[in-house]
Amino acid sequence: MAQNNNNNGKMSREEAGRMGGQATSKKHNKEFYQQIGKKGGEATSESHDKEFYQEIGKKGGEATSESHDKDFYREIGKKGGSR
Repeated sequence: MAQNNNNNGKMSREEAGRMGGQATSKKHNKEFYQQIGKKGGEATSESHDKEFYQEIGKKGGEATSESHDKDFYREIGKKGGSR
C-alpha cells in the first residue's frame, strides 16, 4: 500500500489499522472470532444493565426505521412468521 505523503513518509493510523486487521484475519479462523466475540459479549453484559440494552435497542430500531420502508418490514415479518 502507498504511504501517506502528508505524514513525512509515515503510515496513517487508518492504513496501519487496515493492514493489521488484514494480517490478523489471515492468521485466525472463524472459531477464533467467535470466541473473542463471546468473551466481549460476556464482559459487556457484566458491565451494563438492562437500561443500557434498552437504549441501544431503541437507537438501532430508530436507525433501521429511517433507512427501510414498509416493504422491508413486511418481508421480515413473513420470514419470522413462517418459522
